[in-house]
Amino acid sequence: MNSSTTTLPSPATEAASARERGGMWLMVAGGLMLGTLGVFLEEAGQSPLTAVWFRCAFGLLALTAWFAATRRWRELRLSGAARVAAVSAGVLAVVNWLLFFEAIERTSISVATVVVHVQPFLVMAFGAWWWKERITRAQAMAALASLIGLALASGWVDGALTGVGWSSSYLWGVGLALLNSVGYAALTLIANRARGVSPLALAWWQCAVGAVVLLWWPLTQGWPPAGPAWAWLAGLGVIHTGLAYVVLYAGVARLTAGRVAVLQFVYPASAVAVDWLVYDRALSPSQLVGVLVMLVALVVVGMQRARHT
Repeated sequence: MNSSTTTLPSPATEAASARERGGMWLMVAGGLMLGTLGVFLEEAGQSPLTAVWFRCAFGLLALTAWFAATRRWRELRLSGAARVAAVSAGVLAVVNWLLFFEAIERTSISVATVVVHVQPFLVMAFGAWWWKERITRAQAMAALASLIGLALASGWVDGALTGVGWSSSYLWGVGLALLNSVGYAALTLIANRARGVSPLALAWWQCAVGAVVLLWWPLTQGWPPAGPAWAWLAGLGVIHTGLAYVVLYAGVARLTAGRVAVLQFVYPASAVAVDWLVYDRALSPSQLVGVLVMLVALVVVGMQRARHT
């Protein structure tokens, strides 16, 4: 007579599974929020410098409220190398946001967002150059595939095949997005080396530095007229900096590095969808293929890096 026993999951296993599911939903929610950032920027109708200052100022208010509510003020007290890293990261973040907003103005929400997401490959390249980190064959092949995907996604291949060149403004936008990705790669490396600084504390310092450094702009150029523009600009700080960062980092804390590598691409995918749904700016078939190739390549690199860390 055969007997079988059913092994029920332990409470600890169920709790871990529920925690992971919660983390996945948090990262998806954060990525979807960031995917609407371009809409707030375009609807505000302000210059990139104005938009960056408002993002820093309202992001600072939102993150300060979060630290006050959670009583985690201690994380913001930095000294020595940690403070230097945080301030450096803040200056770099302001430059990155400015480059990104300028790139959106010259190209589109979807193109600028996708091009910026070559950043993981640059982190991989910088790591191999500066710290002699090993690059696997799979990572090298993924990097090559991503370059092909980038050429397709940016529209460069379309222009070459049809003989219709892009405007100088569009090309500048793609270049600014690529420069932005270099800046984000450097910011990632600084964050990785900033020992003892939590991600949200680093975000708070970024907003604080930006709010101080760029205050001269609205003071000299004037404030936006009262009305909807203020609401859109406030959303850049409260939703896309304060709330989105809190949600994303809460999700990251509950997941393995491999899952984080996959889920972080909800952001560019949602940006492409939002640009199409809101502004009817659909990518061409070859650009969509390029986006897909880049996403697959980036997932491969993210999984490989997670396996070796």
